[in-house]
Amino acid sequence: MATEATPRINARYLESFTNSTVRILGRVTALRGESATIDASGSIQLHLNRDAHLTLNNAVEIIGKVHPDLSVKVLQAMDFGPNIDFNAVEAVVDATHRYKEIFYNAD
Repeated sequence: MATEATPRINARYLESFTNSTVRILGRVTALRGESATIDASGSIQLHLNRDAHLTLNNAVEIIGKVHPDLSVKVLQAMDFGPNIDFNAVEAVVDATHRYKEIFYNAD
């Protein structure tokens, strides 16, 4: 059984992945009830699910679906704590799209 690819993206790639499931690692900058904002090389608005427990200023990895308005519906969230090397995260995102044939189907 094949599984759906979840390419790693940041805010720069949102428009290219509308209606797709993606992975985003960013820092939580705001929490407001059932929504949140993260910084992943730009601001991304999240629509949280009941299982998402985010901490302000911590890094979080989101698996979610990009909506046409470029917000992301969270399907799964994992807190990565406060000590993440975001330069390394950016390098992984860049490699994912430079060598996309390895990581996801671009069609």
